[in-house]
Amino acid sequence: MSNIPITSALISVYDKSGLDILVKELHNHQVKIYSTGGTYDFIKNLGIEVTLVEDLTGFPAMLDGRVKTLHPAVFAGILARRNDDHLGQLQTHNLPQIDLVVVDLYPFEETLKQTSDDALIIEKIDIGGVSLLRAASKNHASVAVISKQSQYPIVADWLKENNGSTSIEQRIQLAYESFMVTAHYDTAISYYFAEKVGQAKHLRYGENPHQKASFIGNLDDIFRQISGKEISYNNLVDIDGAIALISEFKSNDPTFAIIKHTNPCGVATRDSVKNAWDAALACDPTSAFGGIIISNKMIDGETADAIDEIFYEVLIAPSFGEGVIEKLSKKKNRIILHLSTFEVSPEQRKYILGGHLSQSMDNHKAEDESLQQVTKATIPASQSDDLIFSLKCVKHLKSNAIAIVKNQQMIGAGLGQTSRVDALNQAIEKAKRMGFDLDSSVLASDAFFPFADSVEISYNAGIRYIVQPGGSVKDNDSIVFCDDHGMAMYFTGIRHFKH
Repeated sequence: MSNIPITSALISVYDKSGLDILVKELHNHQVKIYSTGGTYDFIKNLGIEVTLVEDLTGFPAMLDGRVKTLHPAVFAGILARRNDDHLGQLQTHNLPQIDLVVVDLYPFEETLKQTSDDALIIEKIDIGGVSLLRAASKNHASVAVISKQSQYPIVADWLKENNGSTSIEQRIQLAYESFMVTAHYDTAISYYFAEKVGQAKHLRYGENPHQKASFIGNLDDIFRQISGKEISYNNLVDIDGAIALISEFKSNDPTFAIIKHTNPCGVATRDSVKNAWDAALACDPTSAFGGIIISNKMIDGETADAIDEIFYEVLIAPSFGEGVIEKLSKKKNRIILHLSTFEVSPEQRKYILGGHLSQSMDNHKAEDESLQQVTKATIPASQSDDLIFSLKCVKHLKSNAIAIVKNQQMIGAGLGQTSRVDALNQAIEKAKRMGFDLDSSVLASDAFFPFADSVEISYNAGIRYIVQPGGSVKDNDSIVFCDDHGMAMYFTGIRHFKH
């Protein structure tokens, strides 16, 4: 039975604004109302019959109001399934079923804004209200729940239209909004306690000096800071991007990456740590200035001497050779981090539009790509590793993104452009400006080519091998161009947008 009439309601709210609209509509449908304290007085002053919760429970409100609704007589009526067994148990104990719960929570966040008095803040942590909302939301198959004032007129209209009943679709929507309310509420409380136990790290400022910022979490599980100044908001964002990128190469030969504004501007793999550093820096020495440097291997003395010649913000490595820390930490502001794990968070979250987005991390590894050869030509075995290398790089560039790779080195990158052709031209121009030879290089695109123009531009620049997701309605145009010009192209079937 999806449409269920409301016969009884429990109402206990901190702020009574607008409550009269709902209460009067409930009264029109002869709904029996139970209430507490000030809400009871408010309803009674409307001239509407209401019963005190303590008359239902036989137990007085106590502990300065901390205990009012926390009683089996209340929760049994909310949580009971509407079947013979559960309803029979209610009847045996002379308890009513409760079809509607109306609760707003103590204003915890508002109190935080008004005072720093811990006792006052703690007192605004709602216990009974959260429990009531969760119970009613859990039993949404039978119970409607109102968790915020904006819902009063909406539910009142539903009752008017449905002769005092709610539909299952309406109850699911209300349950969803209720769980969102309690999740936000619990998050705010957890942040407050994070500060109390030292887990909330206040940063100097956010992306810009006029923005406040903090980090809540345990960085000790990820890295240990060995030396340097306080880590900033922008440092943390870049560090996160750097670890995500180097995790792609954790089992590879020595690899260095240089990160600037979360984008890799230099990536290279070589037979030694020093050679990997030299090759990564050569990708774009200018952008490396003030960047984040990360290695998948131990930093030895020779490499440390080379790194010491440039200005950088952060150096990250899983270990450091003898004397390296002493050498590099002579410049006090340099942040040096000992990386404890290559593992990255399985989930990403972002707060927007008054809510939050969440998604699983883009953890599809390039080694697992099922590369589909779609052209007659193939890439020589001696360069096949560059296909995988380019995919690892382009995945960590902001979209639209192009990575050009040759001999395990990212020699060109185009990123954050509004057209793929612009990203491609940017990557080609940069590679040429840095003095690289593009002949027989590999190009990776984070998304498909909508037209053959990108393939033609690549060919004219000397690029001969392409790897891209495929999936455009005009894929065949690109394939035909490649076949006509002796180029090899591979499809992955996996897109790597990064916004």
